[in-house]
Amino acid sequence: MQEKNTINNSTSFVLASKVKDYFLLIKFTLSFMVVFSTVISYLLAPNIRFDLISVLLLFAGGMLVTGSANTINQILEKDTDAMMKRTAVRPVASGRMSAKEAWVFAAVSGMLGLYIMYLFSIEAACLSLLSLVLYGFIYTPLKKVNSVAVLVGAIPGALPCLIGWVASFGDNVDKNWTGGWVLFLIQFLWQFPHFWAIAWVAHKDYSTAGFKLLPSDKGPTKFTAIQTIVYSTLMIPVGLLPYIYQISGMVSMWILLACNLFMVYTSVVLFIKMDVPSARRVMFSSYFYLMIVFLSLYANKA
Repeated sequence: MQEKNTINNSTSFVLASKVKDYFLLIKFTLSFMVVFSTVISYLLAPNIRFDLISVLLLFAGGMLVTGSANTINQILEKDTDAMMKRTAVRPVASGRMSAKEAWVFAAVSGMLGLYIMYLFSIEAACLSLLSLVLYGFIYTPLKKVNSVAVLVGAIPGALPCLIGWVASFGDNVDKNWTGGWVLFLIQFLWQFPHFWAIAWVAHKDYSTAGFKLLPSDKGPTKFTAIQTIVYSTLMIPVGLLPYIYQISGMVSMWILLACNLFMVYTSVVLFIKMDVPSARRVMFSSYFYLMIVFLSLYANKA
């Protein structure tokens, strides 16, 4: 009896460890943020009303496609991940999972996710495929070549907004892309201060791995801080577009303005202090920014 319990406990432990590894493989927290913007963008589309089944299905499709892209990223970067303390625990980098197993997971989850997106609209499926390819096979290797990788990576990083919007085309006869591009632009610009702040904080790790992610090849400099201010400032006029194009109302416009001004403020503080705590403040502010902005847009939907 004791031996049977030991076997059961051992099996449960192995299963739990495997599930944990798959959560790490798909970068669940990051993927959740990505899919969050997809779902909200879908709900912001005209003539779309909240339907739990549709939301859950879209969430599942988005998680599968995003998880596939993140898996490809970890396969291709397994050697560099092993060099960095922050990523050395990832399943492929640590050797707990073979690259073959990860490739199978990436293929299955990617195809299943694309099929689910196709159930919403052909446009959503095509853009999802484009996002997967850009992130997994272009942005990932480019990170070691040139800092333009951040610009390239910002495209698949913002496509979830457009994907969510066009996912409504299955139910919406009027296939107007304008709102999707507005939401895409908001998330596109947001990524620059967000990602440069991360690259600033993790500069030593990234440099060790050979990643070139900051705008200056000399590392965290005044030039990087200025670029952060520039992109944060560009977010201010773009934040007015959801109101101008009647995606959302005036209340959300003021909320977006306040959030954008705060992002500029944190970026200016980074320029003045030029230290890791200030970069970390930009990073965490950007996390809250996205959630507040998209929820306010949805709550004040036109």
